[in-house]
This record gives sequence, structure tokens and C-alpha cells, in this order.
Amino acid sequence: MPLFINFNGELLPADNRLLTITNRAFRYGDGLFESMRLMKGQLKFADLHADRLQRGMKALKIDGYSQMDTWFLRDKVEQLATRNKIKHGRLRLTVYRDSEGLYTPTQNKMGYCLELQPLDEPRYFLNDKGLIMDIFMELPKPTNYLSNIKTCNSLTYVMAGLFKTQNKLDDTFLLNQNGFLCEASSSNIFVWYKSHLYTPALSEGCVEGVMRQVIIKLAKQGNIPFTEAQINPDILYEADEVFLTNATKGIQWVMGYGVKRYFNRLSKGLIDELNNYKG
Repeated sequence: MPLFINFNGELLPADNRLLTITNRAFRYGDGLFESMRLMKGQLKFADLHADRLQRGMKALKIDGYSQMDTWFLRDKVEQLATRNKIKHGRLRLTVYRDSEGLYTPTQNKMGYCLELQPLDEPRYFLNDKGLIMDIFMELPKPTNYLSNIKTCNSLTYVMAGLFKTQNKLDDTFLLNQNGFLCEASSSNIFVWYKSHLYTPALSEGCVEGVMRQVIIKLAKQGNIPFTEAQINPDILYEADEVFLTNATKGIQWVMGYGVKRYFNRLSKGLIDELNNYKG
């Protein structure tokens, strides 16, 4: 059965050729996106996704950000899920500047496309086999006001993905321009060290992940000592546990970095809390 997408409000077959050669997301990476999760026919963390999307559109000066509220996301996701007859899946909403022009756009009109890929899982599952990771050193991530936004300009993550494949890794740690831990190739990082949970602060250039926000809230609710910090990568040799978070996979625990091996006790507890989380 062919899948359908929502392209600027119209449900169309996913294999349609819809973008012109002048599309600014294609030409310049002029846009941003949300990766989201559908479970039991419901969009998870709709409020957090809408808030982040609106702030990102506002920062990129794309008009129409007030339209992209919680109601809009839930309505469009429900419509697309019903059309595709999918209850559990991975969603991607791409918002781009629908405009002509070279680097300088002629207007700031919004265009969007919502995609849905089916998944079997009705909840978040912790990975059975821990991830093996290394640090991607070749291309540090810059820290500026765009660093926290999931923009369509993703070459740093593409190059990190190539490094991962070439070195037969499960994922990679990314550093920022100052050599401190930033994030993974598609996730935020959490480090459990001396009975204290750390994650890179937003000032370190990481994406402001929705799941990152949820895990921080769960840690505070569970009285887990927690700090957003500037983190030297050397802590990876001393940490007891390291795990990654994003909105589609939830929590993924890391088993190894070089010769170092980690536990997954905290991540096991947090994934149970996550699946019971009502938001």
C-alpha cells in the first residue's frame, strides 16, 4: 500500500515529484524540521514540538509560525495517520521558506511537508544491545543562536554518519568548536558520573531536543541530581553510564567508548518512567 504525505495541506502519494529546482530547502537548507513519534494514533509531546517549532521558525524569520500550534500538529498528524492507516510511526515535519531569490529571499512565506513512516512499536523500548561509539573529530559544531534549532542544513550530521559507517560504529559523539561534548549524530547526550546526571547545556551548541526536555523533567521529578554543563569529553573514560535521547527512539544506552564499558541501570529506570509519562 503506497504511503501518503501532507504537502502544504494536500494529501498526496509520497512518491510524487513535488519540489521545483528553486525550492530553498533544496538549494540553501533554508528551513527546519521536527522529528516526532506517533503511538496508538496519538502524537507524543505535541506541546513541546509545537513550542520548539514556533520558536525555530521565528528565529529563522519564516512567516506563519503562529499557525504551527499544538492543535495544528495534532490535527495534521491525525489526518495523515488515518489516511495511511498507521497507528505507530515516525513523523517528520519539514518547514521551509517558500520563496524565490538567491541567498536573499524575496519573501518569507511558509511551506511545509509532513511525512509518516510506520513502526511496529506501540511504546519506547530500550535497545537490547548497547551502542558502540567514538568521537567524530573532523568537523566540530559551531555555537550560535542557530545551533539549538533542527535546521535543514545538516552536513555536520551527514559527515558524522559517514564516519560512523566507515568505522563500523553505532553512533558518534560530536564536539563543539571549543572541544567540549555537544551531542550525538541525531540525539542528545546524558552522562551519569559519580551519582550525578549531566547533559551539555544549550550554550554548548546542542539541538534543544524534545526528549532532552522530557528526560530533564523526569530527572527532576525523580530527585536525580542533575546539571546542564560544559562537559569535557575526557569524562567518557570515567562515567558509569552514557545514554542518548531523541523523540523517535526515546532512550538508547551506550555500551562502549574505546575500551570503556558502561552500565544501563539508570536508563532502564528512565525508560519505564518515560512510557508512563503523561506530559
